[in-house]
Amino acid sequence: MRAEVSEGIFPPMERTFKDALEQALTETQRSLMSVATAAGVSYEQLKSLRQGKAQRTNVDDAMKVAAAFGVTLDEFYKGQFSAQRPKIAVAGDVGAGARVDLIDAYAKGDGKFHIECPSQITANGHVAVQITGDSMAPVYEEGGILIYRRDAHDGVPSEAIGKICVCEDTDGRAWVKQVRHGSEPGVFNLLSINPAGDNLHGRGLRWAAPVRMYLPPDMVKRV
Repeated sequence: MRAEVSEGIFPPMERTFKDALEQALTETQRSLMSVATAAGVSYEQLKSLRQGKAQRTNVDDAMKVAAAFGVTLDEFYKGQFSAQRPKIAVAGDVGAGARVDLIDAYAKGDGKFHIECPSQITANGHVAVQITGDSMAPVYEEGGILIYRRDAHDGVPSEAIGKICVCEDTDGRAWVKQVRHGSEPGVFNLLSINPAGDNLHGRGLRWAAPVRMYLPPDMVKRV
């Protein structure tokens, strides 16, 4: 029979597995599903533990969960995650010339893959997308990562005008372009950097968010 850990007894622990898991999820910005998948343990089991419906898990699974966070079980219980940078989920693609439909197919915290959060920003509140197309080259290359913040409400804030933005048009397509006012109220011109790239005029936008950081393809660190 496998040993079990509940009230922190490996070896001597002061916190429960649930407490340690909550801190790990908060500090690393990981979703419970991504941790369960990486650890190869039951998502429902971890969910029950997190909700307080279960009080213990076996040592083997506890060690797998700790390893999914890149630490030992002892470090997991002690909350020693300071050496790790938080992660940001790459939520999907954004078109720079290519026409990319915006599809939110991932649970919060999940995505195509995760990148290490740059030290200049915090992971909380930031979103990352990967560039498809070359209309913003040579400044923004295909395969590079754009990081931005977006308020919960829709719309194009004044600070987005004239800036390179990640935006969604009213057809549900995601773009990275310079946003300018259009010829009529409520429409916008989306301009490319690459002279060979297409400019989009008179587009309605659901929202636009200025790019806060760009990572070239060779600087993207998947984790």
